[in-house]
Amino acid sequence: MSFVKLTTSALAMAAVSATAGAARDQVQVAGSSTVLPYASIVAEAFGENFDFPTPVVESGGSSAGLKRFCEGVGENTIDIANASRKIKDSEINVCAENGVTDIIEVRIGYDGIVFASDIAGNSFEFTPIDWYKALSATVAVDGKVVENPYTMWNDVNPAFPAQPIQAFVPGTKHGTREVFEDNVILAGCEETGDFDVFLAAAEGDTDKAKKKVAEKACISLRTDGKSVDIDGDYTETLARIESNKDGIGVFGLAFYENNTDKLQVATMSGIVPSTESIATGEYPVSRPLFFYVKKAHISVIPGLKEFAEFFVADEIAGPDGPLAEYGLVSDPELETTQTVVFDEAVIGGGS
Repeated sequence: MSFVKLTTSALAMAAVSATAGAARDQVQVAGSSTVLPYASIVAEAFGENFDFPTPVVESGGSSAGLKRFCEGVGENTIDIANASRKIKDSEINVCAENGVTDIIEVRIGYDGIVFASDIAGNSFEFTPIDWYKALSATVAVDGKVVENPYTMWNDVNPAFPAQPIQAFVPGTKHGTREVFEDNVILAGCEETGDFDVFLAAAEGDTDKAKKKVAEKACISLRTDGKSVDIDGDYTETLARIESNKDGIGVFGLAFYENNTDKLQVATMSGIVPSTESIATGEYPVSRPLFFYVKKAHISVIPGLKEFAEFFVADEIAGPDGPLAEYGLVSDPELETTQTVVFDEAVIGGGS
């Protein structure tokens, strides 16, 4: 796929759309703050290289973006939702209830979740156990569930410095939060054996129900100020660390790599987060990034398909493209994604 082909297609579509009398001529995008910088770069380049207006890209978090996406079909609803996680079955059901039945899932690449602190502060070598013990609202002590008693990092791990626990983590509307909960907090809870204690104490009619209660107990974070939810983007997390040098923030790899003059990154399970360690799957806390396209809008909103194709073109999302320079880990199966977009293949099969 080349820019020449894309531009030719764009010009052809522009000619058609000019006679279609579309009420809205700008592609509208909302969702993940992690995907936001990538989408913004692509939108600006698209506006400069195509005969379509520059798409409007908003943030708000994965869940918020998908909620808007699923509100219905029509020019008063967004065309694309960015997400740092896969769309949930429950969200697909809400979409269907509101007439959004054909959804194209587009995986743009991968990102890592990193743990970074002030560049002049203490360094850390974390494991999921450390974060679970530091932030879970309750932990198991001597086989009993108790309120989290730990206040210092060396309470959690004797190898750590005597530094107050102060963490700034993505709020619940961010896709990063869900990956953090599942791949770090829950993983740490299971590794310590505390999950079995929570499971034994859980109430429920079935084993499945009890398991869900235990999982919720593991990932429910403390509310005593040691763990602070950040509802904004990563710039707010950075600002918190700049005003509290003991703070440790949860970031996307790309954001950290663009702020190495201010932040130092911790290892996770002995692995340094990097483009290479994420691409190989060696770094344990990574996730795919997506955007979702409303197929029903392709024939209505000028430039929508062209923008989606442009986003995943080799020259943009490939290993030598501008998104890789900004920190995106290129998808080894990018060609498959390009085919999905070209064919307008929807979730569940078909096109």
